[in-house]
Amino acid sequence: MAEHHQRAELKRHSGEADEASASGSEEETRVTEPGEDETGEHDASSDADGSDETRSQSDSDGDGDGDADSDGDSDSDARVTSEQEEEDEGEEDEGEDQTEDAVEFIDVVKAFGSNAVLNGLNLGLPDDQISMILGPSGTGKSVTIKHMIGLLYPDEGDVLVHGESVPNMADEELFEMRKKFGVLFQDGALFGSMNIYDNVAFPLRQHTDKSDEEVDEIVSRRLKEVGLTGVGEQMPDSLSGGQKKRAGFARALVLEPRIVLFDEPDSGLDPVRTALLCELIKELHDENGGCYTVISHDILSARRVADYIAILWKGQIVESGPADELFGSDNPFVRQFLAGEAQGPLGME
Repeated sequence: MAEHHQRAELKRHSGEADEASASGSEEETRVTEPGEDETGEHDASSDADGSDETRSQSDSDGDGDGDADSDGDSDSDARVTSEQEEEDEGEEDEGEDQTEDAVEFIDVVKAFGSNAVLNGLNLGLPDDQISMILGPSGTGKSVTIKHMIGLLYPDEGDVLVHGESVPNMADEELFEMRKKFGVLFQDGALFGSMNIYDNVAFPLRQHTDKSDEEVDEIVSRRLKEVGLTGVGEQMPDSLSGGQKKRAGFARALVLEPRIVLFDEPDSGLDPVRTALLCELIKELHDENGGCYTVISHDILSARRVADYIAILWKGQIVESGPADELFGSDNPFVRQFLAGEAQGPLGME
């Protein structure tokens, strides 16, 4: 019995030891989860921190979306700005392409008695180009030139030179304005009592205070440009018609005018001299610039030198524009005149 009792006691102690051992092992292997304290209770602050982290992450994602929207807006703004800059550049280019008029006629009417020569003339002559005013004889081309320099005044309308009204100028202003012009008249208009040198030097001596040395340098240079070197001492009567024209051209250039007018410079010249004069006009315009205006009815000369053409008929401009456009015009009168055809609206009247 004693032995049986002893074995039972040992078994009881052994079971308690196993339970204690198992309990200890469970506590050792148990891992405390985040948010729990050692007692196993869940920590509320951990929830708050987790919630804050979640919100922070969400806000961060939201900010990312905002940044994306911002980038999209920036791209859109950049595109709009780029398009606006292109439009502005286009407008600037258009502005650059638009040449200002050196001379402008606005509704000009001029009559001599009952003969109305200019009948509501509207015309602009672009700066820095060679313009030609073409038209049949007696249609008012030379009258047009005289209005530019104030030798004639319109009965109605206005004439502007570089934006200034010629008819409204006082005498002193008109005198100064004329210095902007050089004029080559039909026959050269040389002074018969002066030699060629003095003819060319006349505007310099009349309108400037240049010394004799300065005058000599300018006159010699201009005579050389028109191919008249060595003829300064000759009188006008000793020159051919072409030489007189060139001498008149040299005189027209000595004041370095901004506007040069040619009143039928090919009149009385043979075809070869006319061609040479046209080449001279182009060459000197390339060197000097300005507004060159040629009055003529010679179509071949227009093809050679004109940048801009205006067709004058019965005191009005039928059509005007770049030379290549005019030569391709569909207007019956323009087409007939520039082609020199007999059939069309222009007759012998």
